[in-house]
Amino acid sequence: MPDKARRFLELHRQERPLVMANAWDLGSARLFEAAGVEAIATTSSGHAATLGRLDGQVTRDEALAHAGALAAAVGVPVSADFENGFADDAEGVAETVRLATGSGLAGCSIEDSTGRKDDPIYEFDHAVERVRAAAEAASGRIVLTARSENFLHGRPDLSDTIARLQAFQEAGADVLFAPGLSSIEDIRSVVESVDRPVNVLAIPGVPPVGELGAAGVRRISVGGALAFASYGAATEALRDLLADGTYGYLDLSRRGLSEVRSTFG
Repeated sequence: MPDKARRFLELHRQERPLVMANAWDLGSARLFEAAGVEAIATTSSGHAATLGRLDGQVTRDEALAHAGALAAAVGVPVSADFENGFADDAEGVAETVRLATGSGLAGCSIEDSTGRKDDPIYEFDHAVERVRAAAEAASGRIVLTARSENFLHGRPDLSDTIARLQAFQEAGADVLFAPGLSSIEDIRSVVESVDRPVNVLAIPGVPPVGELGAAGVRRISVGGALAFASYGAATEALRDLLADGTYGYLDLSRRGLSEVRSTFG
């Protein structure tokens, strides 16, 4: 296993959960590294926003190039959000992971969401087949996170989610992830039902890091939250300027400029 991938996997075994920042461009990745994060993840929604698109509208080639550029820009491990692997079939997913192993990435995630509103989640056996193909392609060269997306797509079925994560574990996934869980009881049930590190997405209602760690959670990520906080702050600042003609944003801007100068200088 390459050094960064090995280091990334080791970070899931420490006493305190690994808190990953999800970067959306090279600048944010370098700022997060300078702030002290031990690993960085990409965000598919944040990356899409930099291109003026919505989540799910980035191509595989674009995602691979973006993730590889972030991995080359920082010294900490980088894990890429590759959505559903940019393919419905298992071989297409495997090809995405194979391409990722040569990009300098330490990890990547594959989810069981189809990207289709009318049929958002892959059938159980097919979802497992896709993860198995991804794990075989990863073959110890990259840390594979397998995601069950039920709770993000109107299917809050904890039993099915746990069954999927257990099957993904048996199929070879290194880390397990069910984004959308917020109840500590549900999170604890997931952790206690599997033998792989579990990632939790920080969303409204999710307990603090210390409580998640006490429940056995080994990794916490933020998805597109930091990216959209940045977009929200910029939009609000512009609206204040246009509507009121005031410059209340300048103090925040000065702090941001200071961070950029100290990191990039």
